[in-house]
Amino acid sequence: MATGTAAPPIVARAARRRPGRLLDAVVVAGYLGLAVLLTAGQWGRPGRLFHQAGDQVLFEWMLARAARAVVGWENPLYSTALNAPDGVNLMANTSVLGLGVPLTPVTLLLGSQTAFCVAVVCCLAGTATAWYALLRRRLVAGRSAAAVGGLVCGFAPGMVAQAGAHLHMAAQFLVPAILALVFRPAPDRVWRPGIGLGLLVAWQVFLGEEVLVFLALAAGVFALGYALADRVAARRLAPALLGRLGVGAAVAAVLLAYPLWFQFHGPQHYRGMAFAAYGYQLDAASFTASARQTVVGDDWLPGLLSPNPTEENSFFGPGLLVLAVVVVIWLWRRPLVRALAACGLLFALLSLGTPVRVDGTATGIPGPYRLVAGLPLLDLAVPARFALVCVPVLGILVALSLDRVRTARPPTRPAAGGPAVPVRLLWTGAVAAALLPLFPTPIRTVPARPVPAFVADGGWRASVPAGRTLVAVPPITGAGLSPVMLWSARTGLAFRAPGGYFIGPSAPDDPAARWGAPDRPTGALLRRVADTGAVPVVTDADRRQAVQDLRHWRAALVVQGGLAHGEPVRRTVDELLGPGRQVDGAWVWDVRSLVDGA
Repeated sequence: MATGTAAPPIVARAARRRPGRLLDAVVVAGYLGLAVLLTAGQWGRPGRLFHQAGDQVLFEWMLARAARAVVGWENPLYSTALNAPDGVNLMANTSVLGLGVPLTPVTLLLGSQTAFCVAVVCCLAGTATAWYALLRRRLVAGRSAAAVGGLVCGFAPGMVAQAGAHLHMAAQFLVPAILALVFRPAPDRVWRPGIGLGLLVAWQVFLGEEVLVFLALAAGVFALGYALADRVAARRLAPALLGRLGVGAAVAAVLLAYPLWFQFHGPQHYRGMAFAAYGYQLDAASFTASARQTVVGDDWLPGLLSPNPTEENSFFGPGLLVLAVVVVIWLWRRPLVRALAACGLLFALLSLGTPVRVDGTATGIPGPYRLVAGLPLLDLAVPARFALVCVPVLGILVALSLDRVRTARPPTRPAAGGPAVPVRLLWTGAVAAALLPLFPTPIRTVPARPVPAFVADGGWRASVPAGRTLVAVPPITGAGLSPVMLWSARTGLAFRAPGGYFIGPSAPDDPAARWGAPDRPTGALLRRVADTGAVPVVTDADRRQAVQDLRHWRAALVVQGGLAHGEPVRRTVDELLGPGRQVDGAWVWDVRSLVDGA
């Protein structure tokens, strides 16, 4: 090639794209690095769990179950590895198959705890990256504005609070992609985006149905607000939008018909909710407060303003809220901003539940949530989680404002002759001042009792034949930290066990939802001893009942690991079943002769 010959157009375009792609990679790497930092308390530390320990154990078990279903070609919607012998309807619980199936190699190679940490990183960094991509391609021109917006969307206090416990709520990385297909600006594209929309909706169902419900509501409110703000554009775009929704609904219906039937009519299905969802509401003062897992947060105030540490879904601080109000006033002419403002305000009000509380005090004022509390699906939603819709609203507003000042004209020199302060510098400083107090800190961890070596190393295998179970002491069922569920997850669901943390029916003939399975008398007795440390007087009737319960569970071994009141519990089990033996860090009772006897 002669010197000075111009490069082909394709090569020239590729050369221009390389710096941009490098910057995109830097942004994504930053998100990943921050997510890894927030989960640092658990990497390589099997004796630690995130602060809502029971929830982490639940999702570790779900990830392990998904991996086992993949490699064993088992039904991913149902399992008898827990709550033996009845099993658990996984489709009716937060099984996060949309995470568990892709993470199968991680779970099999590195274990359920590492898979859970990887899932948390994917949820936080993936959500931030997805919003960054949508902002960069559709809404803003500058990468820096999109990067800050993505940071807010992925790492706001509510997202970090949910990520440490509720994977099904933190897994929002499909939300921007779904919105991009629904609100595609091309009025003549229907079939291809519609099919893609149906596929993503189906995937989101296997990540978290609650997020999908909130997304549908928020998209509807946004579309209505935008239509009122720009009727001409709405009339132009509505036919294609409705067409994409129709195609997407048809595709999703085909893919989800059997899983949803199984959820509502399959084995161990239930009706309603196991807890009073309406009681989980946010205090109005929480919106201007600081969350505990931020650089300026503490444990005291958030405990008064939110239902629990996992539901700190607002806590935006006064700076960001003031900034948002300024942005809305400043960019009010844009239909997009007006629709976002209406959507954010409505969902913030819904999160207050009813009656509205301010600074921990019930005002007696009924909130707008009472208007929707009785509607199907919404009657099962936690009001406090409506505030999660405000997170991307604020992130988009911040990105739009930063992009606006990027293209603003430089100010003229003041009449007095003093130096001019660039608007861009002032606004960037204001955004930094609003966001820095919200910078997250590593998710708090708590100690966890280790899996006994007898269980972890498989010492139980010779004594638990096929079809029989390993019963952990105490056999916890319900909304609590279940030792056997942790043992099962960390061993790859190697054995079947009664009990566990899940939602199921109250009885075979009563589908009303409840936490766990109905209590067996022996399980309730041992839990009381574990809680109080008081050894009861064990009667012959108690011993006969213990044998009946063991037969119901089809038990082969009863195993006790580390407990706060371990000695009183061991003495009680000895009284019920006879002397146990200590093996590899656990007390073990072989009950096959009792269960198989006449």
